[in-house]
Amino acid sequence: MIDSTLCFIERGHQYLMLHRTKKANDPNHDKWLGIGGHVEPGETPLACILREAREETGLTLKDCRFRGIVRFRSDRWEDEDMYLFTASRFEGEIMPCNEGDLEWIDKSRLRKLTLWEGDRIFLQLLEDGAEGFDLALRYEGERLAFAALDGRPLPLNE
Repeated sequence: MIDSTLCFIERGHQYLMLHRTKKANDPNHDKWLGIGGHVEPGETPLACILREAREETGLTLKDCRFRGIVRFRSDRWEDEDMYLFTASRFEGEIMPCNEGDLEWIDKSRLRKLTLWEGDRIFLQLLEDGAEGFDLALRYEGERLAFAALDGRPLPLNE
């Protein structure tokens, strides 16, 4: 089981998104994601996302807010619990990222990007102001086979 973090940094009506194109053997290749990464031993999720933000973007986050947990299960990849954050205050200048290209994307355009199907669910939860949610996602390959919010199954677009 992997513990990881994911953060959507906000600037007005935009999120800073990472287009994952540079890393070899990346299960997220060509997908657009927030920033984040694996929690290191002895590290809290908050400490992890602050570190990952600096490493991936060059930004120092000033107001990281925990929004929920996403439980990613897959028949292809290792199971992962992702601690989801948002941040709207930061310092620093964006630097190039060795995992892909960083770009400010209007929130209204997000669903047109190449995303994991489950990401569309939690992006909607963020847009709706949800906090403290527990979202379970199960994938068969790259197809979302099951989703549940706070223990209640969600309908899937198939």
